[in-house]
Amino acid sequence: MSPRRSGPRRRGRNVSDLTDDERASAPSHDQQRAQAARGALAPFHPVPPILTGAHGLPPSAPGARDPSLFGTRGGERSQIYGALDLGTNNCRLLLARPSRRGFRVVDAFSRIIRLGQGVSQTGKLSDEAMRRTIEALRVCAGKIARNDVERVRCVATEACRIASNGRDFLRRVEREVGLKIEVLDRETEASLAVSGCASLIDYRADYVLVFDIGGGSSELIWLDIAEPQGTGGPPPPRRPGLKPHIRAWTSLPVGVVTLAERFGGHHVTAESFEEMVQYVLGLMRPFEILHGFRELSEGASVHLLGTSGTVTTVAGIHLGLKRYDRARVDGCWLATDEIRTVTYGLLARSYDERVAEPCIGHDRADLVLAGCAILEGILRLWPAERLRVADRGLREGILATLMSEDGVYRAGRRRRHRSAG
Repeated sequence: MSPRRSGPRRRGRNVSDLTDDERASAPSHDQQRAQAARGALAPFHPVPPILTGAHGLPPSAPGARDPSLFGTRGGERSQIYGALDLGTNNCRLLLARPSRRGFRVVDAFSRIIRLGQGVSQTGKLSDEAMRRTIEALRVCAGKIARNDVERVRCVATEACRIASNGRDFLRRVEREVGLKIEVLDRETEASLAVSGCASLIDYRADYVLVFDIGGGSSELIWLDIAEPQGTGGPPPPRRPGLKPHIRAWTSLPVGVVTLAERFGGHHVTAESFEEMVQYVLGLMRPFEILHGFRELSEGASVHLLGTSGTVTTVAGIHLGLKRYDRARVDGCWLATDEIRTVTYGLLARSYDERVAEPCIGHDRADLVLAGCAILEGILRLWPAERLRVADRGLREGILATLMSEDGVYRAGRRRRHRSAG
């Protein structure tokens, strides 16, 4: 929890996010097997919706303050809250104030900094990557100060978790930039990510596979919608906001950065792409063997829910966007054949042609096919007819947690999303 910040108040503007975070670096194979054996995450607890629906959240931390300190009903003049997510590829900030429909974004920032570049080989954050990251964090600190943010939570994920100099780097950030950044454990990270996109679950489904394709690891979380968490006897009627049961989760030691570094990302052939897919499948199969979701979901209603830069990029390309538009991407549905049309269309393009794609650009052109290979592995192992795209996750879960602790987080009606097709 951070202290109150002083300074001139400036009214923010609504800002759309451009990319989704791709988190860094990988747990060991032993850690992955231990997580798969453990199975379930700590349960998350639903609170009122973020923007468009109901979210489940992990237990609130101590330190909630008196709601009377936070403006008028609906939060129109209430304080601003912040969430900063420092990942492998991106440094991302979201600032918002409570509203009648959850919260309203007043400012945002996203910059590709590649903090975890090379960590899988060297085990350390490089000097150049740390320099880029500190520059981005200075921008974030300026936005936090100018917006007079009431509370902010700043978190780092895999790159700082596994790099031998990760903690030293965060202490340097605190000294030079003034931001205190905590390193999330994998369980809290996965739970917050689910919380941040839970409003996009189709509660008519029996099972939902939530996944986050990161920079060096990928999280997989199976939700059992037919068996809500903590219920006994016959299941109650399904409805948004009902706490789904987390059947199992794992963190796989593969992400877009590590996979591209292993197999190459600039010049990808059909053969090298298939090698990537088979490598990913080899990492996923122990989780499937342990829990048997493929057999369990046969004949059941299943959908995928992806929160990552890979799925938002695929959606943007499918929609033919000339510029990424979060409002059109977040919450849209993709059919499996639509995903594969985009994937194999990208595989047929050269590196320069991928750079020219508006929803990819130079910073992602060497990573996008690695992400598509991980996505293809998921589709092969756990076939589903449709996937819902989430341009939300960890930061939204953090914001809802902070506002809920202060008693200023309010419910609102769900927004309807049209199909991407």
